[in-house]
Amino acid sequence: MFEKITQITGKNVGPTSIILAGVHGNERCGIDAFKKIIPTLKIEAGDVFFIYGNPKAIEVNQRFTEANLNRMFKNDDLLSDVEKNSYEYKRVQFLKTYLNQAGALLDIHASFTPNSKPFIICEANAKGIAEYLPVNMIVSGFDQVEPGGTDYYMNSIGKIGICLECGYLNDPKSAVIAKKSIISFLEARGHISNNSKISKQSYIKIYDLCFTKTNNFSLIKPFADFEEILSGQVIGTDGEEEIKTKKDSMILFAQNKNKVGEEAFLLGEKKNSLA
Repeated sequence: MFEKITQITGKNVGPTSIILAGVHGNERCGIDAFKKIIPTLKIEAGDVFFIYGNPKAIEVNQRFTEANLNRMFKNDDLLSDVEKNSYEYKRVQFLKTYLNQAGALLDIHASFTPNSKPFIICEANAKGIAEYLPVNMIVSGFDQVEPGGTDYYMNSIGKIGICLECGYLNDPKSAVIAKKSIISFLEARGHISNNSKISKQSYIKIYDLCFTKTNNFSLIKPFADFEEILSGQVIGTDGEEEIKTKKDSMILFAQNKNKVGEEAFLLGEKKNSLA
């Protein structure tokens, strides 16, 4: 069932869009939303593809099977041999054939951090769509510090890529956010009748990604997503080295790690606009 791609076509001419769920197989909110929306959805214009991102990972309820699919939408010379020989690499090539057909993408994810707030990942080219989504926080800068995602790929080929983080992956509310956002995305793209924009949204730009240097990175404490931290504050220890912030920031996706070269946390700062 997970290999199935659902295409829904409207009676009127319109754009082509793609909505992905399960790019990370244990982030199931988008999958749950698909099951509720697709059976009764009527598209008025254009074409919409609903696609399961990583079917094998979905089947075993894991983030991925051999390699992180959502870091592999970049040039082959930036990928390791392990990545290029993985199932996920083959899946990326397959997904690109669909992404190349679409003008915009909504990729649905969830966070591993309890009490995580929903937020949108996109760049300035997506503002006209993002302002319709029922999420108050927009985060940019991922293309620069963490390239290789589906949204990065769409932006790199002149299309619009949006990643939606729906909250904590084990919170049933994340599926509600996913469902509402899918409908709002379809409205913003002109596939179904329009609705109103969100009245106010805040903006954060990611400026740094910390990779582990040793096989023993430990946070000084659990950090909530977008928790404010001060300049010089200790975030954790990487081996024997204390890792501190260089300026007032907001932290995201902070985790203990036990392998060299893993993503430990991201740092961002507030902005007045999506630029």
